[in-house]
Amino acid sequence: MEHAPSIGLATPADIPGLCDLLALLFSQEAEFAPDRAASERGLAAIIADPARGHVLVARHNAQPLGMISILYGISTALGGPVATLEDLVVAPGARGAGLGTRLMEHAIAHARAQGCLRLTLLTDGDNVDAQRLYKREGFVVSGMVVMRKMLGE
Repeated sequence: MEHAPSIGLATPADIPGLCDLLALLFSQEAEFAPDRAASERGLAAIIADPARGHVLVARHNAQPLGMISILYGISTALGGPVATLEDLVVAPGARGAGLGTRLMEHAIAHARAQGCLRLTLLTDGDNVDAQRLYKREGFVVSGMVVMRKMLGE
């Protein structure tokens, strides 16, 4: 690539390419299966409501090569805004050039600019490459246990 991909806020026009990236991500995770319609709905909801969150996208020639989602909430323990990072994924052909690190750094800076006091993320237990990245960026393993209950269906 002659120029480094630019990173910015996702727009509705990015949704098809972002869904392709999410399909790659979810096909690697044991707890999720790719569902394009669900991904489209979720991305559209985040992009339409900046108070809910932001999706950052790395683009080269308008083609999405990577993404990360930032979802906002309030912590009663900290008394202010916090964020959860989700969906960090880089297209296979763009991996190994630091794009995941750049996306993470942009997400951290973006959350900080929004006044967030803490960032939380989940990662698969066997995804040691991602865990190395997160530790390099200052994330530490929490003593909290993740539990989930699906609603609906």
